[in-house]
Amino acid sequence: MKKKIITYLTFLVCVSIQAQDYVDIVKFTSHNATLGNVDNDYETSANNLNFELYYPSVINEKLVVLTGITAENTALNLTPFSDRSNLTMTRLNLGVKYQHSEKWSGTYVFLPKIASDFNNIGSNDFQFGGIAILDYQAKENLKYKFGLYSSTENFGTTLTPIIGLWHRSKNQKLYINATLPIRMDINYALSSKFSVGSDLLTSIKSYNLSEFNSDFYVQEESIRLAMYASYGLLDNALLLRAKVGLDTTDYGLYSSDDTIGVQVLTVQLGGDDRTRLNSEFAAGLFFGGDIIYRFDIKKKE
Repeated sequence: MKKKIITYLTFLVCVSIQAQDYVDIVKFTSHNATLGNVDNDYETSANNLNFELYYPSVINEKLVVLTGITAENTALNLTPFSDRSNLTMTRLNLGVKYQHSEKWSGTYVFLPKIASDFNNIGSNDFQFGGIAILDYQAKENLKYKFGLYSSTENFGTTLTPIIGLWHRSKNQKLYINATLPIRMDINYALSSKFSVGSDLLTSIKSYNLSEFNSDFYVQEESIRLAMYASYGLLDNALLLRAKVGLDTTDYGLYSSDDTIGVQVLTVQLGGDDRTRLNSEFAAGLFFGGDIIYRFDIKKKE
């Protein structure tokens, strides 16, 4: 079911996209959902916090060095009989953006991370990923994106082909930024300070459960689709958003020696004969909000 949802959302967004010309330097997000269970009436409260910090440094007209950190925590009960788990991910974002030619530019980022319950840090908590995206400048306000994301995970290696674009409307009201199937943000300004929009966030990652001597891991396959209302302060440099949406995130529990090799999006190339140790989570509504500090490139120009 989740594979069908991912495929449908990706197609739906691809046929309706346009995008955006800004950099979010700081972003703090909080989501709270009640997730059911497909096998019984058990429910768990899933509380998600995410913090992102980015700092681009201009070296010359062709080269920008990109640095940043991402931290995320999700607290929930993985089974009806387990204590509440804290799944935490901390990641460095280290890379460059290079202008190859008048039309083509590339972004290349190394993404080392620690993902576990942080109870007993060991080698299984460390994972390494990377992302490469080529941008084609079709028009002044339109770019196309092509790329690939890859990461080593506790279950194997994940590969995610990327396609997207960005566009800024001539009347400055419509902004959409899409790097599919990872994320998408559509925003329409109703006034100088108030706007409405929708965003999509997906992820496939794993967390080592170090509390149990690395005998188990959690595989997260997440889709969060939201509608939001946004209010801008400080000439729209500081954005406050209230959100409501659908959370279809699943948290599968597996033995640490039960792996699949390579996974492209949600498809396991060698098949998936693992034994899952908990039941699949059902989708639920979530409520949350964002606090964003945004650097608007057009205004600075």
